[in-house]
Amino acid sequence: MASVVLSEAEKLYIVHGVQEDLRVDGRGCEDYRCAEVETDVVSNTSGSARVKLGHTDILVGVKAEMGTPKLEKPDEGYLEFFVDCSANATPEFEGRGGEELGTEIANTLYRVFSSESSVDLKSLCINPREHCWVVYVDVLLLECGGNLFDAISIAVKAALFNTRIPKVRVLEDEEGSKEIELSDDPYDCIRLNVVDVPCIVTLSKIGYRHVVDATLQEEACSLASLLISVTSKGALTSMKKVGKGSLDPESIFEMMEMGKRVGKALHIALQKILDEEESLGTSRQKVGFLG
Repeated sequence: MASVVLSEAEKLYIVHGVQEDLRVDGRGCEDYRCAEVETDVVSNTSGSARVKLGHTDILVGVKAEMGTPKLEKPDEGYLEFFVDCSANATPEFEGRGGEELGTEIANTLYRVFSSESSVDLKSLCINPREHCWVVYVDVLLLECGGNLFDAISIAVKAALFNTRIPKVRVLEDEEGSKEIELSDDPYDCIRLNVVDVPCIVTLSKIGYRHVVDATLQEEACSLASLLISVTSKGALTSMKKVGKGSLDPESIFEMMEMGKRVGKALHIALQKILDEEESLGTSRQKVGFLG
C-alpha cells in the first residue's frame, strides 16, 4: 500500500492532534474528507462510477455477461472482482507490489459480498443450472491518498447502483430446445437492489484514539487498523484487522461502535448523491472519465 515517510516530530504532531480530536486538515476523528461521486462515466459497461476521496481516486466498471451457474448454487448468478493497481497511482505498485495489493483488495470484496443478503443473486438467474448473469466488477486505482478500502467500497456500491442488465426471455420450441432473447429496449432492464450492500469503514488507531478516513500521513502514524463492513442499517457483516500493532478488546469494541455510527451516516450521504444523479437522468452534464 502507498506509504509516506515522516520524521518523528511530524508523527508526534499528528498523534497529539488526534488525542485532542483535531486532525492536521481540521477534521474531527469521526469525519470523512469531502467525497466526489460520479456514476455512468465509462461507456460500454453495464454500470460505472468514479469516486474521489481526498487524493484517493477510484474508477469502477461493471459488466454483466451471460454464464453458467455454479454447481453448488444452480439458481443464482454471481459476482467476480478484479482489482488493477495502476503503477501511475504510486511507484510502489510497479512489479509485484500492485499485484499483491490487488489480490488483497479483491479477497476483501469477496468477503464483504459473501453475505447472503448483500445482493440478490437469485435475480441474476436466467435458467436454473443453465444460464445466469455473471457480474464482473473491475476496480482501477488511479491515485492513492490514503483510505483505499473505504473509497473502493463506495465506488463499487455506486457502480452496482448504476448497473442495468438487459431483461431476458427464454423461448422454448416444440422439440424442447431453448433460445434466449435479450431485450434491446434500454429501459427494459434489471436493476440491482443495493440497499443491503455494505460499505467498508476503516478505523485507524493513532495513539489512544482512532480515526476514520485516514490520510497517508495518518496511516504512517497508525500501527493497527480495523476494517469493518457496515450495512445501511448499521449491522456489521465482516471485520478484519490490518497492521503490525495489536488492539485490545476495549479498543475493538469502541471501534466497532464508531464504525456502525459512521457507516450509517456514510450510507445516507451516498444514497442521497446517487438519488440526485439518478433524478437528473440524461439531462445531467457528464464530466466523464477524462473530464
